[in-house]
Amino acid sequence: MQLWFEQFINNKPIVQILDILIVWYLIYKLLMYARGTQVMNLLKGVGIFIAAKFISSVAGLQTIDWILGQILAWGVVAAIILFQPELRRALQMIGQSLFRNRKTSKNPNETLIENLEQSLKYMSKRKIGALISIEGKEPLSEFIETGIRLDSEISFQLLINIFVPNTPLHDGAVIIRNYKIASASCYLPLSESSLIPKELGTRHRAAIGLSEVTDALTLIVSEETGDISLVKHEVLHRGVKADELHNLLVKYLMVEAEQKEDTKDSLVGFKEYFLENLKQWGDRNE
Repeated sequence: MQLWFEQFINNKPIVQILDILIVWYLIYKLLMYARGTQVMNLLKGVGIFIAAKFISSVAGLQTIDWILGQILAWGVVAAIILFQPELRRALQMIGQSLFRNRKTSKNPNETLIENLEQSLKYMSKRKIGALISIEGKEPLSEFIETGIRLDSEISFQLLINIFVPNTPLHDGAVIIRNYKIASASCYLPLSESSLIPKELGTRHRAAIGLSEVTDALTLIVSEETGDISLVKHEVLHRGVKADELHNLLVKYLMVEAEQKEDTKDSLVGFKEYFLENLKQWGDRNE
């Protein structure tokens, strides 16, 4: 083990490449954390000073080069003092990302189901009308564009707040894509089927209409009765109770997702098997 380590250290090209990769990774993580915070403004200022120092050094402007060098040297200390809370938070995030136990991380589908259940039960109890569509394999881009773009993290509080009556976004559908609320107040196509019961309103017709042209899962809360309904593949589940709601969400959001992953893994395995056999067949015929 020690011999292998010494050989690795003595291999200068590999060590240099590893050094560059580590530096680029740290810069990338720093930029991702600083995006949208005050730290990004600090980094922009530091970048301008570094560029100015480089230009002054190349141009032979010794006095300006010395002044900028002093500013950069003392600027590090000033930045640590001024941005102490942000730096402490960044170190905490790095520690959490390095030592986080992957087994304890929650499946995003489980989080989505929890937020959907909480929001639907809350709105059902208070008869707050709602219409929520979750994108499947077929994209809902044309319907997302009809609403107000949000691209926000999902929480049951936000879902409830969107559908509170007399608010700007309550009218229309919420569309969820990639575990985020992509858009609100969206227009969905209304079904013209004569098989839909007359007592069902526009929300149900819109949910069924969307299921006729896509594989999206749509959830409805009736404003008149408070009943919760689900539509998937043109199948309407009316007046579902708490246990049934959970089971249907698990079926459509978790079980189907796992089946898609298993199918994907099988296709990848078949592709690798096919290419390997093709290679062996070619070797035998050479």
